[in-house]
Amino acid sequence: MRQPTRLAILLAFAALYLIWGSTYLGIRLAIDSIPPFLMAGSRYLTAGVILYLIARGRGATRPPAVTWRSSLIVGGFLLLGGNGGVTVSEKYIDTGLAAVVVATVPIYIVLLSWASGSAPRPGVPVLIGLAGGFLGVGILMAPSLRFSTSETRHPGIGMLILLVASLLWSIGSLYSRAAKNADLPFVAAGQQMICGGALLLLAGFVTREQFHPDQITAVSVWAWIYLVLIGAIIGFSAYIFLLRHCDPTKVATYAYVNPIVAVVLGTLFGGEHLTSRMIMAAALIIGSVAIVITTQQLRPKSVPQAPAALVEGIDL
Repeated sequence: MRQPTRLAILLAFAALYLIWGSTYLGIRLAIDSIPPFLMAGSRYLTAGVILYLIARGRGATRPPAVTWRSSLIVGGFLLLGGNGGVTVSEKYIDTGLAAVVVATVPIYIVLLSWASGSAPRPGVPVLIGLAGGFLGVGILMAPSLRFSTSETRHPGIGMLILLVASLLWSIGSLYSRAAKNADLPFVAAGQQMICGGALLLLAGFVTREQFHPDQITAVSVWAWIYLVLIGAIIGFSAYIFLLRHCDPTKVATYAYVNPIVAVVLGTLFGGEHLTSRMIMAAALIIGSVAIVITTQQLRPKSVPQAPAALVEGIDL
């Protein structure tokens, strides 16, 4: 396989850092006038169909029927449970805060990998990172657990939704490693997006989300287009490209770069405000995730590493 140029690698990393970090603000703008589940479902169904048709148009063979079953399960955990949770949570909390909580996904992966027996017991540095990460989450949630009737967004609800969404994403990531998927990653990604998008739309109908086309703003429409073409297709393509040509633990660095990008964009363009508590908790969580990922990278090659799903954050 021909090795890509250094410039191509740098551009792919830039896309991963900036695009996936910016999708938090994109989601916030899109759901301002489009219901969360219907927005996310139409977004992923559209992106999945585009990816799938492009792959088939370039000569990819029709995937076996069994791969659609796997895609339905993976799409359910990753997109309905994971990304759907992120989308709904932004009705309650700021985008920067959402990105910080989502950064805990690698921590969940380590714990689930150990619990399932697919990875060795975490060493002391990793345990310190795990403890620090959850401490950071506790610092974020503490003031939000006292709900007030005067509050309109209830950030505590949003953070609880995100913690569950991150867990579901982590379970889906581990399952996808052993599932029967299409040989070509872009075909598999298209299948998962199609299935996940359909499930998200179903969730929107079941929860009776009210969709009023005449009330959709131009900002939400452009945000939706950005999430489909840039966030889902280009961002995900850059992710697949990097996994093929770079060490997975290096690709994992986006897990603690994306929150920084999301916080900056939310502050500059979303009218969000940073508090000293948020800054302290974000530094603790992102630093803890960095310890976990770096420790995995430095582990001797002879020692089994945690599954490659460790590098996966919620695909935005």
